[in-house]
Amino acid sequence: MRIALVGDIMLGRLVDERLRTAPPASVWGDTLPVLADADLRLANLECVLARGGSPWPGKVFHFRSAPRNVACLAAARVEAVSLANNHTLDFGPEALGETLDLLDGAGIRHAGAGWDDDAAWAPAVVRAGGLDVGLVAFTDNTPEWAAAPRRAGVAYAPVDAAHPLGRRLRELVRATRDAVDVLIVSAHWGGNWGAEVPAEHRALAHLLVEDGADLVFGHSPHIVRGIEVHRGRPIIYGAGDFIDDYAVDPVERNDQSFIFGVDFDGGGAAVGLALWPTLIADRRAMLAGRSGRPIAARMERLCAALGTPAVWEPGEGRLTLALA
Repeated sequence: MRIALVGDIMLGRLVDERLRTAPPASVWGDTLPVLADADLRLANLECVLARGGSPWPGKVFHFRSAPRNVACLAAARVEAVSLANNHTLDFGPEALGETLDLLDGAGIRHAGAGWDDDAAWAPAVVRAGGLDVGLVAFTDNTPEWAAAPRRAGVAYAPVDAAHPLGRRLRELVRATRDAVDVLIVSAHWGGNWGAEVPAEHRALAHLLVEDGADLVFGHSPHIVRGIEVHRGRPIIYGAGDFIDDYAVDPVERNDQSFIFGVDFDGGGAAVGLALWPTLIADRRAMLAGRSGRPIAARMERLCAALGTPAVWEPGEGRLTLALA
């Protein structure tokens, strides 16, 4: 069973403008065949899908996409998304509510945000490849958006296992572990830039794996970070940006990312990891093609720094990582 994961999907601003005349599937460029080969597709939704709401005061960037653009997720058969991020309440609780309703109506599961803290922290569970896959999502961004018993918000927890909310996250992982065959923890953590993995991210990721996570899926930085394997389970520290309209930093290269394909055996153990290099071009994702080798080479170096060997497969146009 293969799970395909991609980083931040931002369908607002100029992407939203493009979608007024372009079909929903267009934002995925030529990546759809790779995504279609997976049994399950997951992403971080970095915008709201709504008409209503008011811009959150004091915030510089607000990302909102037309409700019809939920069809973009459906076009790629995305079955679940993380909503634990720093753009989920860009237009307040009203827009969050619209987003939740649209996702529910499209049959897309979600984790990491809700009308109260119980809903925000509730795991999403999807059946795929004969296995029950659980998704737990949290963010260390925007603590002012933390959900409360009678307040909509996100599942907020600092990257600190000793903090009460860090303990809540770990307890949730342990409680969910026995209810699913595969458990993914989505972590929207840290700042926007820098390829080096913070020590506190590594420490918490290791604990989450030891608590039962089969895969830690990190995002928030606009660029990719390396992948580590802990106790045979992959930790993707930064998946980068997958679809957006952002200006490209010529050094950090926030237009470069991957489709991350993780293979699991019939018992739910991770047995393989492959990465297909991608580029953002004209507000859509594209397979990198001939540009893929240098993108993969950069990831090879980042992974090597974390003790993870990787091999480029030119015939397949992908990078493979050993999980042993």
